[in-house]
Amino acid sequence: MRKSIRKIVLQTASFIYFFSCFFTVFTLHAQAYIDPSAVTYVIQAVAGVLIALGAAFTIFRHKIFAFFKGNKKEEAEEKIEFKEVEGDK
Repeated sequence: MRKSIRKIVLQTASFIYFFSCFFTVFTLHAQAYIDPSAVTYVIQAVAGVLIALGAAFTIFRHKIFAFFKGNKKEEAEEKIEFKEVEGDK
């Protein structure tokens, strides 16, 4: 168990070291301007992803809880009955 944790820590440290060196060596200085509307698009994209992940998490959480509670899908569904209504056609 300790060997696997040590291996994960060493891999994580080497990953961080590699990318910090990579970005230090290959980064170019640029004088650029980011338009506020571009930032708004980024914020909208991030918000959309977070909302989608939250919805997916909620759906799977409900399915997992239902599985452990032992609720069957047939019992959880409400049965809808349709009645014929007489009227003008």
